[in-house]
Amino acid sequence: MNPGNPAVEDTDAGKGAARAAAADTLALLERGRTLSTPVLRAAVDRLAAPMDTVAAYHFGWIDAHGNPADGDGGKAVRPALALLSAEAAGAPAEVGIPGAVAVELVHNFSLLHDDLMDGDEQRRHRDTVWKVHGPAQAILVGDALFALANEILLELGTVEAGRATRRLTTATRKLIDGQAQDISYEHRERVSVEECLEMEGNKTGALLACAVSIGAVLGGADDRTADKLEEYGYHLGLAFQAVDDLLGIWGDPESTGKQTWSDLRQRKKSLPVVAALAAGGPAAEELGELLAADAKSNDFENFSEEEFAARAALIEAAGGRAWTAEEARRQHAVAIRALDGVDMPQRVRDQLTALADFVVVRKK
Repeated sequence: MNPGNPAVEDTDAGKGAARAAAADTLALLERGRTLSTPVLRAAVDRLAAPMDTVAAYHFGWIDAHGNPADGDGGKAVRPALALLSAEAAGAPAEVGIPGAVAVELVHNFSLLHDDLMDGDEQRRHRDTVWKVHGPAQAILVGDALFALANEILLELGTVEAGRATRRLTTATRKLIDGQAQDISYEHRERVSVEECLEMEGNKTGALLACAVSIGAVLGGADDRTADKLEEYGYHLGLAFQAVDDLLGIWGDPESTGKQTWSDLRQRKKSLPVVAALAAGGPAAEELGELLAADAKSNDFENFSEEEFAARAALIEAAGGRAWTAEEARRQHAVAIRALDGVDMPQRVRDQLTALADFVVVRKK
């Protein structure tokens, strides 16, 4: 399936084109990882012990015993976008490396804190930092990564670096706003679709928007160009989060690295849940009654797999799963249209489109 063109796989030629686009996208992600990782490692090496080793464990560079490891460092979508955004402004991809590293540091600052706040014990198929090294280290290392992100940009000493830092700090504040909203929604019986989209726009959209503008800003792009790239990134972030919400309920643990029904276990008011509750009908009503009872339950942690599966089935029966999948496709389309307002090489436009496609069809 290609969300931008659902008919693309109807022919052998379409399937071949889809495979070629996927290979190109994986190469872009690998380029982002390859160019940013040495600078990222050097930044982490600045941290005082034991924060340097705790951060190295989080990034998958060492195991829990300090031995070298080749762990899953994530999809590297944000570094890839930062490098592409530099090219969109007519600069070499390497100009975007400090921006790529800064955004990746902020992203991982948020993951360290989110894992602790959400009680997640697994990330990328291994124990989370707070589980291995304790909550205090998770908080400290997260704070340190945020400080490093600003340091990496500001030490460039250019006007463009100052502009990039302002965009990064604004995106970080919105990301924190989104996490606060997400936590508060867990304790409410009902959340509107509009509230959920606002929260997800802050929590995920803001940093992806920054990633796809920060390289361009470092490359000398004007604010109009950066703003249009941010528009693409913001809606791409909403598409990304919609897919994440689907995976948070129905994702394969072998792919996601998280527990089955992970978002239901945390009582998250994610898009499939709020869309199902808003749909009305018998399934929505039964789901609402169950979730209201869940909020008051003292035994929620001991629910069986069957009980979580029953809630997931009600969400699907009420239309929450289908609505969220369609919303991912809609946000994807809005993101692609935003690129029409940016004068850039056709190659870069095609690569940004391919990355957007990758975000919507991913399985982890």
